[in-house]
Amino acid sequence: MAVPKKKTSKARTAMRRAHDAIAIMPAGNCKKCGEKKRPHHVCAACGNYDGKQVVSK
Repeated sequence: MAVPKKKTSKARTAMRRAHDAIAIMPAGNCKKCGEKKRPHHVCAACGNYDGKQVVSK
């Protein structure tokens, strides 16, 4: 059975996990109401997507 010869240091562990941080979500503004919304998603405030009303509030 394979066993590590030396203990992995905290620095080496941290280097391996450097890319695991949570990334900031991209956001844009709705063209109709100006509220923040995620790209390729329906606007939560007005219900528009791609210039069309898709959800009625």
